[in-house]
Amino acid sequence: MSQSPDRQNPDRQNPGSRSPDRAAIRAAAARIAPFTRRTPVLRLDGAELGLASGPLALKLELLQVSGSFKARGACNAMLAAPLPPAGIIAASGGNHGAAVAYAARALGVPAEIFVPKITGAAKRARIESYGARLVVGGASYDEARQASEARAAETGARLIHAYDQPEVLAGQGTVALEFEAEAPELQHILVAVGGGGLIGGMAGWYAEGGAQLIAVEPEGCPTLHAALQAGRPVPAPVGGVAADSLGARQVGGLMFPLARDHVAQAVLVPDEAIRAAQHLLWDRLRLVAEPGGATALAALLCGAFRAAPGARIGVLLCGGNTEPGSVT
Repeated sequence: MSQSPDRQNPDRQNPGSRSPDRAAIRAAAARIAPFTRRTPVLRLDGAELGLASGPLALKLELLQVSGSFKARGACNAMLAAPLPPAGIIAASGGNHGAAVAYAARALGVPAEIFVPKITGAAKRARIESYGARLVVGGASYDEARQASEARAAETGARLIHAYDQPEVLAGQGTVALEFEAEAPELQHILVAVGGGGLIGGMAGWYAEGGAQLIAVEPEGCPTLHAALQAGRPVPAPVGGVAADSLGARQVGGLMFPLARDHVAQAVLVPDEAIRAAQHLLWDRLRLVAEPGGATALAALLCGAFRAAPGARIGVLLCGGNTEPGSVT
């Protein structure tokens, strides 16, 4: 992974751009291709999961390098401009931290990752396995973020935000580019939401048409739901089984206009449905998903999202950083 930006690429994303469009997402896809995986799509009938929803297409981002889709945004952000000698700092519930640590190791630069106390052992271990310095403190992601910002001001390291930077959104939008190429027939795509970088980037791609995006959030972390009701990003509660990956205090300012204009529906699911989705993925498909990674599927299991009979539905399984025994 080179530390130099893509100066020869005419489609290179402008770091000052506020919202990713298809050109920025295509440029991100080319930039990150050597360092991320083009994850597979698993096609099956909903009946295999006990659903009456017709054909399903599952995008397996839980097989992505570092264990989640976050590697896409982290790599794009770190490749889009030269890095300072002080390296990289990020705050994370776990998955973004692992992604940044992975990219920093590939670049040969130091990384410090700040995580809250709720971050699980599997995610802490993955971050440290890439050689990053792990700092645990604060009860929530928001407290970890504040600590990371103070540390960046002290050291001169570059902050890589988990979801509210243009390059991060463009990187996450490459999921949509791939999903559309692999499953162009889809009518609805269910996506779990925390801070909103993933669905914001995907909305940048689908803004020009295609499948409808359906946002799925845990009842304990209703960040986008609260923002859409208020008409702007606002603080929301943080709690429940998926809080370590979907527990942002509020959605990002960059993604909100994209979600407002291009997300068809936002639904909430209970923790019980998330746990049921985890167990179902393991029992029927032998896939290990963390709670956040199973949240989108939970909307089908509990009926929070209902499509017309025979509708062609895609589900993004966005992360698998958990202990396998926790879902068996």
